[in-house]
Amino acid sequence: MEAELMRIGVSLPDALLDKFDEIIKKRGYPSRSEAIRDALMSYITYYEWMGDIKGHRVGTIAVIYDHTKRGLSNALVDVQHFYSHLIKYSIHMYLDTEDGFELIVLDGSGQEITELAGAIIALKGVKFSKLTTVEPGEKI
Repeated sequence: MEAELMRIGVSLPDALLDKFDEIIKKRGYPSRSEAIRDALMSYITYYEWMGDIKGHRVGTIAVIYDHTKRGLSNALVDVQHFYSHLIKYSIHMYLDTEDGFELIVLDGSGQEITELAGAIIALKGVKFSKLTTVEPGEKI
C-alpha cells in the first residue's frame, strides 16, 4: 500500500530554487517533488545520525555564515564560549565580502558536540554547517 501524499507550499529565494533546479536536472530527477523528497530523506537521516553521537568523540564543525549579518558574529562567539571546554582549535577566514568560514575542531562528549552543532545551525545567517565526528581510535 502506498503512503498518502500531502501537498505543501514552500517559499524559496529565486537563486536557491534556480540552483536546485539546475542540480535536479543534472541528476536526472523526473520532478522537483522527487528531488525534494530525496533531500528531505537525506536531512532526516543526517538528523537521526546526529542523535546517535554518544560517548567520547573528536570532530569538526565547518560553518559558512553571513558575517555582515548584525549580531551573528557575536552570537557565534557566545555559543562557542558556552561550549569552550569542547573546542580545541578554531580557524576563521573571510571567503568574500559577505561570507565567513569557520572550522571548529572538537574533543569531548558526543552529546555536547551535537548540541553545539545544533546551536550553530539554528543561528539566523548561518548558511551552511556540517558536523563530522569519529570515536578516537575507531578503525575506519
